[in-house]
Amino acid sequence: MNTAPGPQMILVAGPYRSGTGDDPAALDANVRAMSRTALALFRAGHLGITGEALALPLLEEAGCERPGDAVFDEIFHPMAEQLLSRCDAVLRIPGASEGADRMVAQARAEGKHVYHSLDDVPAVR
Repeated sequence: MNTAPGPQMILVAGPYRSGTGDDPAALDANVRAMSRTALALFRAGHLGITGEALALPLLEEAGCERPGDAVFDEIFHPMAEQLLSRCDAVLRIPGASEGADRMVAQARAEGKHVYHSLDDVPAVR
């Protein structure tokens, strides 16, 4: 990571469902990949966050039965979109994902930083 002053709140955007066939183990692996990235951001002095960390508990509480059902569609991407509006930047991690690509497009439209690697993010620690 490059060094620059100022911590940022950075949304980690990557695949959640893409290529998983909605297999629970594959979904969990994708969440863990985003969480590892958020942890690295935290250790570099930023607040790394994932939409999944906020949306998944709400989906369970709201009675979501499977990824892609009506409850999922009501909460999952809209939560990430609202969250991104509060963030300073997005870090797009590898892997095909229409949703993550939408987060990048939204970030650019809102004039936010878009990073494609942890090495691109200025470290503050």
